[in-house]
Amino acid sequence: MAKNTYELGLGLTEEHRALADSVRAFAEHTITSDHVRSAVESTSEEKFPPFWDALVGQDLLGLHVPEDKGGHGAGLLTLAVALEALGRTAAPGPFVPTALSAALVAAADSKVGIEVMPGLLDGSHTAAVALGRPLDVSADEGGYRVTGVADAVLGGEHADILLLPITVGDDIRWAVVDSADVTVTVQDSIDVLRGSARITADAVHVGADRILDGLSEQRVRSVATVVLGAEAIGVMSWCVSTASEYAKTRVQFGRPIGQFQGVKHKCAHMGIALEKARAVLWDAASALDNGDDTADFAADIAAVVVPDAAVQCAQDCIQVHGGIGFTWEHDAHLFYRRALAIRGLLGTREERATRVADQSLAGTARTSELELPDEAEAIRTEVRAELAPLVGLDEDDQLIALGDGGWVQPHLPKPYGRSASPLEQIVIAQEIKAAGIPMPQLLMGGWAVQAVVAHGTDAQKRDLAVPTLRGDLVWCQLFSEPGAGSDLASLTTKAEKVDGGWTVTGQKIWTTVAQFSDWAMLIARTDPSRPKHEGITYFVLDMSTPGVTVRPLREMTGSALFNEVFLDDVFIPDENVVGNVNDGWNVARTTLAGERVALSQKMEAYATDKDLLQFARGRDLGPLARFRVGELVAESQAIDLIGARIVLKQLSGADVSITSSVGKLLGMGLGQSIAEFVVAELGAAGAVSIPGEPSDKAMEQLIAGRATTIYGGTTEVQLNVIGERMLGLPRDAQGVS
Repeated sequence: MAKNTYELGLGLTEEHRALADSVRAFAEHTITSDHVRSAVESTSEEKFPPFWDALVGQDLLGLHVPEDKGGHGAGLLTLAVALEALGRTAAPGPFVPTALSAALVAAADSKVGIEVMPGLLDGSHTAAVALGRPLDVSADEGGYRVTGVADAVLGGEHADILLLPITVGDDIRWAVVDSADVTVTVQDSIDVLRGSARITADAVHVGADRILDGLSEQRVRSVATVVLGAEAIGVMSWCVSTASEYAKTRVQFGRPIGQFQGVKHKCAHMGIALEKARAVLWDAASALDNGDDTADFAADIAAVVVPDAAVQCAQDCIQVHGGIGFTWEHDAHLFYRRALAIRGLLGTREERATRVADQSLAGTARTSELELPDEAEAIRTEVRAELAPLVGLDEDDQLIALGDGGWVQPHLPKPYGRSASPLEQIVIAQEIKAAGIPMPQLLMGGWAVQAVVAHGTDAQKRDLAVPTLRGDLVWCQLFSEPGAGSDLASLTTKAEKVDGGWTVTGQKIWTTVAQFSDWAMLIARTDPSRPKHEGITYFVLDMSTPGVTVRPLREMTGSALFNEVFLDDVFIPDENVVGNVNDGWNVARTTLAGERVALSQKMEAYATDKDLLQFARGRDLGPLARFRVGELVAESQAIDLIGARIVLKQLSGADVSITSSVGKLLGMGLGQSIAEFVVAELGAAGAVSIPGEPSDKAMEQLIAGRATTIYGGTTEVQLNVIGERMLGLPRDAQGVS
């Protein structure tokens, strides 16, 4: 059985998954509930928790530290993978602040690391970092005198070494100070498992050799975001799993509460938030490891998404549990407190979002470039050579060559596709784009071909799949009905057996481009005595057949993309049945799977981050609008990264169908949010369409975009799918999702 989403982690490689499993198994066995509860109630001043030696023995403190500085050189992403697994325990103790301190000392150009690093890596010494305002300094012989106060220093209570921010010239740097040289005052922390402290420095001498040079304020913030954010994702993972498991077993009103959509959708939103947080944290850690120019921007994106998502997940976990979740005895409040503490350390949401907005408006952007394995280059050379003859062809010949060559849907088996592996598909798409070859717009035809090739006869493949791939046939999809909507299995259109075929009677609705289509995919009930997912047959219908009436539906945009289709005693010959009679639901699922994947991508017809930034640049935005731009840019980047992770998961052979539902849900909502922002920011000017002005496009995107969370499976249906298939929640009593 596949793992639920909360059991999967940040890492995508086999090594990272193995590390996560190992750390999680160790943590669950070693950091027991008794340890955690003892730490909650303890009044002792013990520096190390009982499991400290065992944890240090796992050799995790130096995972991210370069080898030439005494560590393993595995990088921040590897540390983050371990921290997510460890974060599921809400472990007390100084591990996280010490690991963060080691990361910063290692990243600096300073000899102090030679002195302090060995003790940090072997666990004999602990450290803490102050992330607030810099302390005052004055010049002193051979260094500086530091005076001031740093509040809320995570792990500062028992730290042997403290990293304190100071102002050196026009820059902020961090000074490495021994705790014996400052006054440490324990503060009442919202996180009752890991104390914080006030650090008071009174003219403390700090030598120039104990300043972390080459380490900017921005980079400290970025590293802290990754380290603390990874732990926050562990908090989210625990909250999602605990809430979901409770929703499966807690019975109210005669059924599990997870069957009620209010609870199911709340849990689904938690799972979505976890996937989004993992994507941006993964990217930020990877960017820092790779030394990317946009690494700090990637970390700022993560800082917008992760901390607040962790707090919201913890709140929702308590809500799902109801009264028991609000008790001191339940662990939910410990994770809530941990999430609140991490969020507070990373600054206000306004600060975080505004940083993203400022950088985006100044032109900073981060593209999601896939790191493909070495074998991709051999594939690329072959694909490029095969595509070269197509470049100079005229449009008609080019379309024929693309279709006959299997380039249009390369994942299909030959000769309709190229039997391409996920890696080959990626390379083919990249090379077609690089060659500037326009692809045919199959629309629904792309989904029809998948069903026909998978389940159709040789004649159907020859007469329908081949011309569709050449761009010669236009298709529509006769699935939805007025009384069924997203509940496709509740269809009432019936097909009765007659000599040589079937007579079909019924009505379909929301049929895209039916008025222009040559053929249609049609599902109809052929055996009403069977359960509703059975007794359905999949047909292909020539739209010129007598008895087919298409009536365009004028939408709220004023145009008519969708249609009603009436079927009055329409004859469909036996040879137009796809697959077996009464097995149409399985055939239809082939089409539906294709649709869900296609719709998970951002669509240029609706508002995107490009539209947002084009509108916002050069405009006098108020603080609230600037804040909102930062939020939307971060959301857009998160969706792109989810898409990139889906592709990388496909390369490893993982099932990504449910993650694609997450992408679809987030992507369509983003388009709506961007259009709504633009129109609202225009004020009165947004109420009229002025050619050439932002309102012209924004109004169209705003009105048209309302459909995106309806077609292809409404938001509510998608939430059901995510809750049931990703989190394992019970199906609705009357549901079909």
